[in-house]
Amino acid sequence: MKTEKDKALEIAQLMEEGKGLDVTVLDVSQLNSWTDYFVIVTVTSSVHWKGLYKIVKDYVKENDMEIHVANRKIPDGDDWNLIDIGTVVVHLMTQEARDFYNLEKLWCNGTVLK
Repeated sequence: MKTEKDKALEIAQLMEEGKGLDVTVLDVSQLNSWTDYFVIVTVTSSVHWKGLYKIVKDYVKENDMEIHVANRKIPDGDDWNLIDIGTVVVHLMTQEARDFYNLEKLWCNGTVLK
């Protein structure tokens, strides 16, 4: 049976296969109560993030997981799209957004797994 860590690493591998750039997996389980892993991926365009989103969506379906959709009035932009799978949160970010928000630095007490 796959652990949540295994799932996060598998999603990261799929993101790399989908040409996601600079894929990073952070274990943040000791730092908060709402998720265990971040998968952070740089995307190059809206078409690219939509393609990667579909890959994640297919993975979620195949592994009996669920994407938690936030009720928001403002739609996601092209610079940062978040996929909340509960124990794994996937961040699809442009290079500009990734440089600006610098999640790896913000969550520097997390453990880098990839």
